[in-house]
Amino acid sequence: MKVLVIGGAGYIGSHVVKEMMKAGHNVTVFDNLSSGLRCNLFPENNFIYGNILIERDLDQAFSLGFDAFVHLAAFKAAGESMVAPEKYSINNITGTLNIMNAAVKHNCKIMIFSSSAATFGEPQYLPMDENHPQKPMNYYGFTKLKIEEFMDWYEQLKGLKFAALRYFNAAGYDPEGKIRGLERDPQNLLPRVMEAALGQRELKIFGTDYDTRDGTCIRDYVHVTDLARAHVMSLNYISKNNKSLKLNLGTEKGTSVKEIIDASRKITGKAIPAEEAPRRDGDPACLYTTSKLAKELLGWEPKYSDVDTLVKTTWEVYKN
Repeated sequence: MKVLVIGGAGYIGSHVVKEMMKAGHNVTVFDNLSSGLRCNLFPENNFIYGNILIERDLDQAFSLGFDAFVHLAAFKAAGESMVAPEKYSINNITGTLNIMNAAVKHNCKIMIFSSSAATFGEPQYLPMDENHPQKPMNYYGFTKLKIEEFMDWYEQLKGLKFAALRYFNAAGYDPEGKIRGLERDPQNLLPRVMEAALGQRELKIFGTDYDTRDGTCIRDYVHVTDLARAHVMSLNYISKNNKSLKLNLGTEKGTSVKEIIDASRKITGKAIPAEEAPRRDGDPACLYTTSKLAKELLGWEPKYSDVDTLVKTTWEVYKN
């Protein structure tokens, strides 16, 4: 199939492109390189430099004729979204509507969307499943939830089939070492631990008095290659069954902040000092999902999401 990957030069996007190529799809990347990197592009793909806020750019891209598209071009810093909601409204909501309008205009009727666990908000039960109430605690999560609602309407009115893939905590790097572009100003734990291992930042543990096995927050870390595989499997499912999907993607078990840091110390051989700091507002003690539905519908199971593989693949990129 001909697939347009919007945001395909980014961290998750480049891994999705690699898995799409591996599955035999003809991939074109569309990116404005604001956070994506040229070094994440593969020579085998066409590349379109474009902006999702410029309707003409999208119209020209979709006019090339695609069977499906993947949308990974949203801003994703939850904290920033609470102080700059207008930035997230324009990019995440207006930008997505521009994409969907261009797609349906040019009869591209399959959308794979990177949604988020942030659509759920505070966990009301664990593990969280697809039926968990969606009450976002930050504006970023709200934008992702609104996009899920837009997709429901566009399916009903325009026949656009979709997969809303709700990632939990994306981590790790390509196990084959072909993707090596570092995220700019990473907000997630593991890249920050790697930077601390290299002496590039001070590491803080926000809260050590939670009701968890070691007092630190527990999150569901899922390897980016496993997420990328789910995009390919979702595309295959929709093209075969002509049905839309909303799926949670995680490992079904949580890993604590201290466990990530301890594994990083062991694998890097670095001391990685970490300062204990007060809790942050809005950080639940535990957050993890069941991926039973993804297994049932797609046959998806994480292959690379054990803690050691997450840390090793990330360290391979950071140490070089």
